[in-house]
Amino acid sequence: MMLAKYLVFLASIVASILHPALGAPALDVGLTEPQAEPKYVFAHFMVGIVENYQLEDWVTDMKAAQAIGIDAFALNCASIDKYTPTQLALAYQAAEQVNFKVFISFDFAYWSNGDTAKIAAYMQQYANHPAQMQYRGGAVVSTFVGDSFNWGPVKQATSHPIHAVPNLQDPAAASSNGQRGADGAFSWYAWPTDGGNSIIKGPMTTIWDDRYIKDLAGTTYMAPVSPWFATHFNSKNWVFICENLPTLRWEQMLTLKPSLVEIISWNDYGESHYIGPYSANHSDDGSSKWAKGMPHDAWRDLYKPYIAAYKSGDSKPAITQEGLVYWYRPTPKGVNCPEDNMPAPNGFQMLSDSIFVATMLNSPATLTVTSGSNAPVKVEVPAGIVTTNVTMGIGAQKFQVSRNGQIILDGKGGLDVADRSKYYNFNVFVGSILGSSAGAAGNASVGVMRRQG
Repeated sequence: MMLAKYLVFLASIVASILHPALGAPALDVGLTEPQAEPKYVFAHFMVGIVENYQLEDWVTDMKAAQAIGIDAFALNCASIDKYTPTQLALAYQAAEQVNFKVFISFDFAYWSNGDTAKIAAYMQQYANHPAQMQYRGGAVVSTFVGDSFNWGPVKQATSHPIHAVPNLQDPAAASSNGQRGADGAFSWYAWPTDGGNSIIKGPMTTIWDDRYIKDLAGTTYMAPVSPWFATHFNSKNWVFICENLPTLRWEQMLTLKPSLVEIISWNDYGESHYIGPYSANHSDDGSSKWAKGMPHDAWRDLYKPYIAAYKSGDSKPAITQEGLVYWYRPTPKGVNCPEDNMPAPNGFQMLSDSIFVATMLNSPATLTVTSGSNAPVKVEVPAGIVTTNVTMGIGAQKFQVSRNGQIILDGKGGLDVADRSKYYNFNVFVGSILGSSAGAAGNASVGVMRRQG
């Protein structure tokens, strides 16, 4: 039947060429391919630390997120913060102003199953807002934990359709999503783990993603992507083994092709997995001891081509600008910190003392890393995005890329590795050295340090 329609269509094209007055035929919708569902990338945003944000702060963050292809912020908010309504209003206002999107992620460390009316009121207020993220015909809403919350009454109390993608700690719980009015699930397992906050050596696999996708049976899966996780509070003191995650996790996404991706996080400085700028207007919860002066901005240079590839369905990222991104801890893992009143974080023994470098190249080249007093290490790296690691040395960190005998990238790390520290710091310093042109293959101009982080 389709073949017959196609032959008739071709015949009419030929007729229109031979007899222009007849005109070209209208395209039969029966011949068009179905449109692939668009892919979206979100970033987890901690509203709880931006009590002092003004509209321009939101605008700055949103424009930085837009620049790498992020579509929306998942606004993690707590019921106990009196400024939550004010900051949500500013977030929606700023998003509408810059053509960005946002949605609420209710943090059930603070909300409870008894807060249905309050949650429904927020959804009624924002579900139809111009800046509200919509997906599969409904306003997106998510959570941190809150596995057992029933979204049915919220949907009934909201005049606009809702697409609920709560965080499920157990993927098998997806089997009861229908009873709880959920439309999918968001996983928090973006690091090597056996579940909860258990820390394992790794490597990072998609075993958790596979479980969620299987148990969700075609409903929405929002996969987590995170570059790091180190925290040093009294209430939580650990570091996950995630040294190659900035690239490995995205490579997994390009293979897995989940419905949605949520980056953890944009601004959670306390857990060291922020990719946004270190905002001057955030409230310090004590994390400045390990986050201040430790920029992660350059991870956005790395994420940008991966996000574009994920959205287009490509298996590999395209390189539009050659460069490299590096990350490393400020000290070796065995450093003594006599002024710290807490021990080194759980999991630190499993880390390696290494310098990590992700090269972004259009054709093969030679990477040279000189870490402190160690001898220079030369590595032949292929085209594409490739992560290399070398043994950490105390002192300055130097990076160079050469091709055909010419240096194309050359720079120094923005932080020297030290052999002592007041406090344990298992966060990383992140920086980039980007090519001075669009990165055409064979470009011989020396790259410049665009920023220290």
